[in-house]
Amino acid sequence: MKAMRNHSAVSKFILLGLSADHQIQALLFVLFLVIYLFTMMGNLMMLVVIKADSHLHTPMYFFLGQLSFLDLCHSSVTAPKLLENLLSEKKTISVEGCLAQVFFVFATGDTESCLLAVMAYDRYVAISSPLLYGKIMNTWVCVGLVWGSWGLAFLDALINILVALNLNFCEGQNIHHFSCELPSLYPLSCSDISASFTALLCSSLVHFFGNFLLIFFSYVRIIFTTLSISSVKGRSKAFSTCSSHLTAVIFFYASGLLRYLMPNSGSTQELIFSLQYSVITPMLNPLIYSLKNKEVKAAVRRMLRKCF
Repeated sequence: MKAMRNHSAVSKFILLGLSADHQIQALLFVLFLVIYLFTMMGNLMMLVVIKADSHLHTPMYFFLGQLSFLDLCHSSVTAPKLLENLLSEKKTISVEGCLAQVFFVFATGDTESCLLAVMAYDRYVAISSPLLYGKIMNTWVCVGLVWGSWGLAFLDALINILVALNLNFCEGQNIHHFSCELPSLYPLSCSDISASFTALLCSSLVHFFGNFLLIFFSYVRIIFTTLSISSVKGRSKAFSTCSSHLTAVIFFYASGLLRYLMPNSGSTQELIFSLQYSVITPMLNPLIYSLKNKEVKAAVRRMLRKCF
């Protein structure tokens, strides 16, 4: 960090955010505060219900609990600073703080990408080999897959941030965004960005597209297996167990991939895609998995009866 500061004329960035109008900022603060509180409450509720109800102590709900914890982390990387800047006049963030935010956006986003791939594989095993499901997806395998997801994601984030530390910033301070993301820093750099851009591109291709392909092939196998089931009720049950996960995958990948593949311009579309995967999706995931899942709804009712 010291080496970077010695070569950079800029020590702070200004996050221009979503609007320069103070009245709109006040409305946005209320809106995103409500969204953040719902995100916290929804994901904490999922964690408590899964932990407390023995009926949900299965690999599928173990991974769902990990997703809820991850969504708490992912939203907390960007939402608090977004809320602070909506009330603040300065809207500044240090270069070090900005790069730290870049690192954790990478780490939590990459982990979610890996975890969604793991959950797709879990659904494939459950549908294609129901009698061997408990043996294949045993505790050690599940824990290993989760730790592997976190490990690969943090390694990917570390590689990207180490390369980004070589960037020198002297072109300006204004970031046309509500948070620090690596593509937003490139226009501010007065040094060669090719190494960092190449690392980011390789990361997107290998990590995100790699996980997306794993999800795609898992669902291809799921579809073929489900179509081979003779019972209409059996096919319906198999598809229903995947619908929530598929919805979460669409929300995450549709916004995340588009954000990192589109040219950095500070456009409204760019901000919307970033808000979708960093703020909105973590709030929606508990709703997706609770509203579409009879077992979760039953577990919530059992917990509420015990409490009241």
